[in-house]
Amino acid sequence: MRYVVVGAGAVGGATAALLHEAGRDVQLVARGRTLAALRTAGLDLAVGDRTRAVPVPTLAGLHEATWDRQSVLVLAVKSQHTPDVLPALADVPAHVPVLCLQNSVANERLLLEHRDPATVHGVVVMMPASSLRPGSVVVHSLGLPGLLDPGLATGGTDHVDHAVAADLVAAGFDSVPRQDVMAWKRRKLLLNLGNAVDAAYREGPEADELVDRVRREGVAVFAAAGLPVVSEEEDRVRRGELLRPLVRRDEAGSSTWQSLERGTGDTEADLLNGEVVRLGARYAVDTPANAAVLSDVEALAARRRRPRSLDASTVLARL
Repeated sequence: MRYVVVGAGAVGGATAALLHEAGRDVQLVARGRTLAALRTAGLDLAVGDRTRAVPVPTLAGLHEATWDRQSVLVLAVKSQHTPDVLPALADVPAHVPVLCLQNSVANERLLLEHRDPATVHGVVVMMPASSLRPGSVVVHSLGLPGLLDPGLATGGTDHVDHAVAADLVAAGFDSVPRQDVMAWKRRKLLLNLGNAVDAAYREGPEADELVDRVRREGVAVFAAAGLPVVSEEEDRVRRGELLRPLVRRDEAGSSTWQSLERGTGDTEADLLNGEVVRLGARYAVDTPANAAVLSDVEALAARRRRPRSLDASTVLARL
């Protein structure tokens, strides 16, 4: 396969770099300071105890890409930025598969409105990584760099999923094509509901309780909506001891924490906790914890305030 990866942050950057090192044909779309850093010195990649500069070929936009029957577009921007990419996708040939290497379940839903359903693939991303400086990525795992499981967003798998999985394995990942990839992504979303808590509130038992609450609400809305979710046990078995994440709390956190730390002004919480709030409204399930956490993290992002500056006990008292 020939890969065009859009998004040079933690997940997209590391995936592109490791595929490139494995001898795969990869082009990484970046912009601004990240593009300048990549073209000057390559991608600064740290995996485990090894750091190196990886000279991944770069593009300034999809308009610079060339396409053939082996091409695959990998969407690795933060979920809140997917709508910004849609205009550029209009110039991508209709036959080109698109893989959503992203959190949330909204990206696939959006692409299904604009692309042939047979070309839209989800990917379950289990990858502890961070990118706090342009052109620099740290993979926080003492085991494999990540578990990346692809599958068709509408269900089932095809030759693209199996070819991509083989390339990812060659690049050092573990990858299993999934017949029910969206059920796996919903389980990942339930885990990601804690990202906003990790980003906004100081550590402690109150924050832990808040994480439990937002996840319980997520389970309830998926059940009310009749949306399948793989079990906690299936997810636990899948992860096993393959990743062995090593994350120092003063150096990294969730993707939402990274957005607040970088002062980007936005986060993906609306596509995670907001997904639960909207489903709750549709199916008459109360979701006060997710609504409160979403409100707090969006306020921190808008004001460019530092992460983990709030007290979870105040939220619990309101609830």
